[in-house]
Amino acid sequence: MAMATSPTDRAFLRVLGTLNESQARWYVAQASLGEGWGGVSRLSQLTGLSRTTITKGLRELSSRRPLPTERVRRAGGGRPALEESDQALDAALQAILEETTAGDPMSPLRWTSKSTARLAEELSRQGHPASQPTVYRRLQALGYSLQANAKTKEEGAPPERDAQFRYINRQVKEFLARGEPVLSIDAKKKERVGEFKNPGRTWRPKGEPDEVNVFDYPPLGMGTAVPYGAYDVGRNRGFVNVGMNHETADFAVESLRRWWRMAGRRRYPKSKALLLCADGGGSNGSRHRAWKYFLQKWADEVGLDVTVCHYPPGTSKWNKIEHRLFSYISLTWRGRPLVDYETVVSLIGATRTKTGLRVKAVLDTREYATGEKITDKEMAWIKLEPHKVHPQWNYTITPH
Repeated sequence: MAMATSPTDRAFLRVLGTLNESQARWYVAQASLGEGWGGVSRLSQLTGLSRTTITKGLRELSSRRPLPTERVRRAGGGRPALEESDQALDAALQAILEETTAGDPMSPLRWTSKSTARLAEELSRQGHPASQPTVYRRLQALGYSLQANAKTKEEGAPPERDAQFRYINRQVKEFLARGEPVLSIDAKKKERVGEFKNPGRTWRPKGEPDEVNVFDYPPLGMGTAVPYGAYDVGRNRGFVNVGMNHETADFAVESLRRWWRMAGRRRYPKSKALLLCADGGGSNGSRHRAWKYFLQKWADEVGLDVTVCHYPPGTSKWNKIEHRLFSYISLTWRGRPLVDYETVVSLIGATRTKTGLRVKAVLDTREYATGEKITDKEMAWIKLEPHKVHPQWNYTITPH
């Protein structure tokens, strides 16, 4: 079955989906008459109806006998949907999509660069025989969209991008298989705290919107919230440390320290190592000396081997924390003025999803200095072992 690419084909399939078996046969047969030569074959590929079925419909339409109106199949009859008989189908499909998923960091909508035909082939190879329409239906149910195929390439991405993606995926699978923690980490967009307008809408009594300042001047607010997140890939849990001043490497590592103290050491009491999947820039950038320096201090404190895999420049949207945690935080507080820091922390902590995501948020009132310089001597003190694959992006820091 070919995927409908034109608006006409999509509209045709929507109508087709409302018809019973006989009506669908006649509807497709009638449409094939207007297609001319090859119409039966094309509509067979488009709809999934066999050529024999469409030909039968043509015979029935050309017959002088009245078309039957009785039910052709008992209610509830027919083969059940594949996802009902194969409970592992969605999990297998999502596992395939993990390596090619992208998305707007502030939206839960996702898209994939693999075609439904390739996805169906891969599912069948793994023991889940599925057709293109089944894959299409499940993609929609899982929150994926066809609208953004043009955005699968980003300007400025280095040629080693795909190889680095594959390496990160291998590392994630290996750590998860050993029961070691895998964290996707990043800083969310800074938010102004105060009676400022927050994009989005929320349910309120009619005529009683939240009143906020007309102007968004910073002096009218309380300051800036700097949320730094750690998303536990294996357990679908989020942790956010909300800072009040600067996003520095010291702040980023302090966020990891708090995650370990409040959640990590309880969830992973026997862990000897962990994996951090981070962007290539910002406070946890691959070339940031202070990031590695403070990470070494934390590794010494907790006694863990800390492996870091950075996403290549220009590919931060692939970082799982963006579309598995930050997007849902934005949905939770949309249309809600972030009037104070307590509100920010409370709304982040209230974030929930149907897939079981739970989030813990804390406020960090510490002052973080900017512009800290790390000397060559301090860099030599760091026990950093670059990996053989893209050592500029992949390395392990071991405790002293």
